[in-house]
Amino acid sequence: MDAGGDLEYDIHVSHPWDVSPEGAIAIQECLRSQVIRQDQFTTIQRVAGVDVGFQEGGALTRAAVVVLSYPGLQFEESAVSLRPTSFPYVPGLLSFREAPAALEALAHLTCLPDLLLCDGHGIAHPRRFGFASHLGLSAGLPSIGVAKSILVGRHLPLAERPGDWQPMTDGEEIVGAALRTQPGVKPVYVSIGHCISLESAIAWVLSCTQNVRLPEPIRLAHRLASAH
Repeated sequence: MDAGGDLEYDIHVSHPWDVSPEGAIAIQECLRSQVIRQDQFTTIQRVAGVDVGFQEGGALTRAAVVVLSYPGLQFEESAVSLRPTSFPYVPGLLSFREAPAALEALAHLTCLPDLLLCDGHGIAHPRRFGFASHLGLSAGLPSIGVAKSILVGRHLPLAERPGDWQPMTDGEEIVGAALRTQPGVKPVYVSIGHCISLESAIAWVLSCTQNVRLPEPIRLAHRLASAH
Protein backbone atom coordinates (compact mmCIF):
# COMPACT_ATOMS: atom_id res chain seq x y z
CA MET A 1 0.00 0.00 0.00
CA ASP A 2 1.16 3.53 -0.63
CA ALA A 3 1.34 6.09 2.13
CA GLY A 4 -1.59 8.40 2.34
CA GLY A 5 -0.11 11.85 2.79
CA ASP A 6 2.95 13.71 1.64
CA LEU A 7 5.51 14.36 4.34
CA GLU A 8 7.03 17.81 4.53
CA TYR A 9 10.68 17.72 5.50
CA ASP A 10 13.91 19.25 4.33
CA ILE A 11 15.02 17.53 1.16
CA HIS A 12 18.00 19.67 0.28
CA VAL A 13 19.03 19.27 -3.35
CA SER A 14 21.52 22.00 -4.19
CA HIS A 15 21.86 21.18 -7.87
CA PRO A 16 19.72 20.50 -10.94
CA TRP A 17 19.03 16.91 -12.03
CA ASP A 18 18.78 17.78 -15.71
CA VAL A 19 22.49 17.88 -16.46
CA SER A 20 24.92 16.23 -18.85
CA PRO A 21 27.05 13.29 -17.68
CA GLU A 22 29.99 15.67 -17.45
CA GLY A 23 27.91 18.01 -15.29
CA ALA A 24 26.84 15.10 -13.09
CA ILE A 25 30.47 14.12 -12.50
CA ALA A 26 31.28 17.70 -11.51
CA ILE A 27 28.38 17.68 -9.02
CA GLN A 28 29.61 14.42 -7.48
CA GLU A 29 33.10 15.84 -7.14
CA CYS A 30 31.67 18.90 -5.41
CA LEU A 31 29.30 17.11 -3.01
CA ARG A 32 31.41 14.15 -1.93
CA SER A 33 33.23 16.21 0.71
CA GLN A 34 29.89 16.76 2.48
CA VAL A 35 29.43 13.05 3.22
CA ILE A 36 29.86 12.35 6.94
CA ARG A 37 31.63 9.06 7.63
CA GLN A 38 30.93 8.86 11.35
CA ASP A 39 27.81 7.90 13.29
CA GLN A 40 25.45 10.87 13.50
CA PHE A 41 22.32 9.28 14.95
CA THR A 42 20.89 8.22 18.29
CA THR A 43 17.91 5.88 18.65
CA ILE A 44 16.84 3.94 15.57
CA GLN A 45 13.18 2.96 15.70
CA ARG A 46 12.29 2.84 12.00
CA VAL A 47 14.46 1.53 9.16
CA ALA A 48 13.65 1.93 5.49
CA GLY A 49 14.70 0.02 2.42
CA VAL A 50 15.02 1.94 -0.85
CA ASP A 51 15.15 0.37 -4.30
CA VAL A 52 14.51 1.63 -7.82
CA GLY A 53 13.26 -0.28 -10.84
CA PHE A 54 12.27 0.61 -14.38
CA GLN A 55 9.25 -0.03 -16.56
CA GLU A 56 8.37 0.42 -20.22
CA GLY A 57 11.85 -0.42 -21.41
CA GLY A 58 13.46 2.02 -18.99
CA ALA A 59 11.27 4.98 -19.91
CA LEU A 60 9.53 4.99 -16.51
CA THR A 61 11.33 5.01 -13.16
CA ARG A 62 9.63 3.23 -10.25
CA ALA A 63 11.12 3.98 -6.81
CA ALA A 64 9.94 2.19 -3.70
CA VAL A 65 10.50 2.83 0.01
CA VAL A 66 9.45 0.29 2.63
CA VAL A 67 9.57 1.27 6.31
CA LEU A 68 9.88 -1.36 9.05
CA SER A 69 9.93 -1.06 12.82
CA TYR A 70 13.19 -1.74 14.58
CA PRO A 71 14.13 -4.11 16.13
CA GLY A 72 10.99 -6.10 15.28
CA LEU A 73 11.23 -5.51 11.50
CA GLN A 74 7.46 -5.29 11.24
CA PHE A 75 5.93 -3.52 8.26
CA GLU A 76 4.83 0.05 8.99
CA GLU A 77 4.50 1.90 5.71
CA SER A 78 5.49 2.02 2.05
CA ALA A 79 5.48 4.52 -0.77
CA VAL A 80 6.06 4.38 -4.51
CA SER A 81 6.96 7.10 -6.99
CA LEU A 82 6.50 6.72 -10.74
CA ARG A 83 8.07 9.31 -13.00
CA PRO A 84 9.58 9.52 -16.49
CA THR A 85 13.24 8.55 -16.62
CA SER A 86 15.20 11.68 -17.42
CA PHE A 87 18.87 10.60 -17.28
CA PRO A 88 20.65 7.96 -19.38
CA TYR A 89 22.15 4.77 -17.97
CA VAL A 90 25.77 5.66 -17.19
CA PRO A 91 27.75 3.49 -14.74
CA GLY A 92 28.86 5.62 -11.81
CA LEU A 93 26.06 8.14 -12.38
CA LEU A 94 23.04 6.03 -11.44
CA SER A 95 21.95 8.39 -8.67
CA PHE A 96 21.08 11.01 -11.31
CA ARG A 97 18.81 8.43 -12.93
CA GLU A 98 17.30 7.02 -9.72
CA ALA A 99 17.47 9.53 -6.86
CA PRO A 100 14.77 11.98 -8.03
CA ALA A 101 12.11 9.25 -7.89
CA ALA A 102 13.50 7.87 -4.62
CA LEU A 103 13.36 11.28 -2.97
CA GLU A 104 9.81 11.73 -4.22
CA ALA A 105 8.84 8.37 -2.68
CA LEU A 106 10.40 9.41 0.64
CA ALA A 107 8.36 12.59 0.56
CA HIS A 108 5.17 10.50 0.27
CA LEU A 109 5.76 8.86 3.67
CA THR A 110 3.73 9.95 6.67
CA CYS A 111 6.65 9.58 9.09
CA LEU A 112 10.35 9.68 8.36
CA PRO A 113 12.55 6.63 8.98
CA ASP A 114 15.65 6.96 11.12
CA LEU A 115 17.95 5.03 8.78
CA LEU A 116 17.98 4.28 5.04
CA LEU A 117 19.27 1.00 3.62
CA CYS A 118 19.74 1.61 -0.10
CA ASP A 119 20.09 -0.91 -2.90
CA GLY A 120 23.29 0.51 -4.34
CA HIS A 121 26.66 1.88 -3.37
CA GLY A 122 27.62 4.66 -1.01
CA ILE A 123 31.28 5.68 -0.99
CA ALA A 124 32.33 2.42 -2.71
CA HIS A 125 32.21 4.45 -5.88
CA PRO A 126 34.83 5.95 -8.23
CA ARG A 127 34.16 9.43 -6.84
CA ARG A 128 33.03 8.24 -3.37
CA PHE A 129 29.49 9.48 -4.01
CA GLY A 130 27.13 6.74 -5.08
CA PHE A 131 23.35 6.45 -4.82
CA ALA A 132 23.24 5.84 -1.05
CA SER A 133 25.44 8.86 -0.35
CA HIS A 134 23.52 11.10 -2.73
CA LEU A 135 20.19 10.03 -1.25
CA GLY A 136 21.29 10.31 2.38
CA LEU A 137 22.85 13.73 1.88
CA SER A 138 19.83 15.05 -0.03
CA ALA A 139 17.32 13.70 2.52
CA GLY A 140 19.40 14.59 5.55
CA LEU A 141 19.21 11.00 6.83
CA PRO A 142 21.78 8.38 7.83
CA SER A 143 22.16 5.94 4.94
CA ILE A 144 23.94 2.71 4.04
CA GLY A 145 24.80 1.34 0.64
CA VAL A 146 24.06 -2.37 0.20
CA ALA A 147 24.99 -3.58 -3.28
CA LYS A 148 24.86 -6.99 -4.94
CA SER A 149 27.99 -6.45 -7.04
CA ILE A 150 31.23 -4.50 -6.86
CA LEU A 151 31.66 -1.15 -8.62
CA VAL A 152 35.16 -0.37 -7.30
CA GLY A 153 37.45 -2.12 -4.86
CA ARG A 154 38.70 -5.60 -4.10
CA HIS A 155 38.73 -7.84 -1.06
CA LEU A 156 40.27 -11.04 0.29
CA PRO A 157 38.24 -14.27 0.26
CA LEU A 158 35.47 -14.58 2.83
CA ALA A 159 34.76 -17.42 5.22
CA GLU A 160 31.31 -19.03 5.00
CA ARG A 161 30.09 -18.04 8.47
CA PRO A 162 27.37 -15.35 8.52
CA GLY A 163 28.83 -12.11 9.81
CA ASP A 164 32.27 -12.69 8.34
CA TRP A 165 33.52 -9.75 6.32
CA GLN A 166 36.58 -8.37 4.60
CA PRO A 167 37.41 -4.74 3.87
CA MET A 168 37.08 -3.59 0.29
CA THR A 169 39.98 -1.42 -0.79
CA ASP A 170 40.40 0.90 -3.75
CA GLY A 171 44.06 1.78 -3.90
CA GLU A 172 45.04 2.48 -0.31
CA GLU A 173 41.55 3.49 0.83
CA ILE A 174 38.98 1.25 2.52
CA VAL A 175 35.73 2.03 0.70
CA GLY A 176 33.45 -0.68 2.07
CA ALA A 177 33.13 -4.29 3.18
CA ALA A 178 32.25 -7.58 1.55
CA LEU A 179 29.84 -9.12 4.05
CA ARG A 180 28.55 -12.68 4.29
CA THR A 181 24.95 -12.50 5.49
CA GLN A 182 24.01 -16.16 5.01
CA PRO A 183 26.00 -19.39 4.53
CA GLY A 184 26.24 -20.61 0.97
CA VAL A 185 25.23 -17.33 -0.71
CA LYS A 186 27.23 -14.57 -2.32
CA PRO A 187 28.24 -11.66 -0.09
CA VAL A 188 26.73 -8.21 -0.20
CA TYR A 189 28.87 -5.10 -0.52
CA VAL A 190 28.32 -2.60 2.26
CA SER A 191 29.53 0.97 2.27
CA ILE A 192 28.99 4.21 4.11
CA GLY A 193 26.19 6.26 2.63
CA HIS A 194 25.99 9.26 4.96
CA CYS A 195 26.19 9.95 8.71
CA ILE A 196 27.37 6.44 9.64
CA SER A 197 30.64 4.58 10.12
CA LEU A 198 31.53 1.43 8.22
CA GLU A 199 31.53 -0.67 11.39
CA SER A 200 28.02 0.53 12.26
CA ALA A 201 26.85 0.02 8.69
CA ILE A 202 27.94 -3.63 8.80
CA ALA A 203 26.22 -4.15 12.15
CA TRP A 204 22.98 -2.59 10.94
CA VAL A 205 22.91 -4.66 7.76
CA LEU A 206 23.34 -7.84 9.80
CA SER A 207 20.70 -6.84 12.35
CA CYS A 208 18.19 -6.17 9.56
CA THR A 209 18.84 -9.44 7.73
CA GLN A 210 16.74 -12.51 8.42
CA ASN A 211 17.05 -15.75 6.44
CA VAL A 212 18.01 -14.43 3.02
CA ARG A 213 20.95 -12.65 1.43
CA LEU A 214 19.53 -9.11 1.50
CA PRO A 215 18.42 -7.06 4.51
CA GLU A 216 14.66 -7.29 4.97
CA PRO A 217 13.92 -3.60 4.22
CA ILE A 218 15.75 -3.82 0.88
CA ARG A 219 14.22 -7.20 0.01
CA LEU A 220 10.73 -5.78 0.45
CA ALA A 221 11.57 -2.56 -1.38
CA HIS A 222 12.94 -4.58 -4.28
CA ARG A 223 9.69 -6.52 -4.56
CA LEU A 224 7.70 -3.29 -4.60
CA ALA A 225 10.01 -1.53 -7.06
CA SER A 226 9.87 -4.51 -9.41
CA ALA A 227 6.06 -4.79 -9.46
CA HIS A 228 4.24 -4.07 -12.72
